[in-house]
Amino acid sequence: MKRVILYSLTIFVGLYVSANYSEVPVNIWCIALFGWLFATAKRKERIEMLTVLVFATPMELFFSEVWLIYEYQRDLMPIFVPFGHWFVFDTGRRLSKLLPSNYSLMSLTPFIPLVIYGIYTGGDTSGIFLLLMVVAFTKWGPQPALYASMAWVALVMELWGTYLGNWMWEHNVPWTPFTAWNPPLLVGAFYCLGDLLVNLSVQRFEFREPLGVSE
Repeated sequence: MKRVILYSLTIFVGLYVSANYSEVPVNIWCIALFGWLFATAKRKERIEMLTVLVFATPMELFFSEVWLIYEYQRDLMPIFVPFGHWFVFDTGRRLSKLLPSNYSLMSLTPFIPLVIYGIYTGGDTSGIFLLLMVVAFTKWGPQPALYASMAWVALVMELWGTYLGNWMWEHNVPWTPFTAWNPPLLVGAFYCLGDLLVNLSVQRFEFREPLGVSE
């Protein structure tokens, strides 16, 4: 759990510093931490880390600069964001070891009444589609506990980031007739998609078995 604590402090303190002072020290810290972890990791984990960067960077740029579903505090995506995706991914993966796979779907049930409330009030009509995505990932994906865990880990991180003003989600989702809260309740669906792409890509590139936590 030491790694989870390190990631959590990096994310929560880093977002606070970036929002209230400057993103420069956060960029430096995140790059340095990622570099240290990369240098001390085994080959398997290094491939994972690079794959996360390869997917996270263009996805973030597409969502924030093309689709415009959210906007960063200083307009452009901070440099630390793609590296932060690795911290979030590895946090969710490690925490997922505490969640038995047969309880993965059950752990998502608290989202259901909130999704219904969002639809009823009109505040988050996109929530039902994101919930279905997370449920699909959890039911049919190769790592059910990971996707269920990411739904909660991503929500906590997004709540902190939006509260501080690091970024803001658009209420009216561009290109669609739907609305979303700031952040969307099931924002973890985007993280689950990224995790699935990383998992499948690395398996195809190097491994046959699902990726696990590197000790």
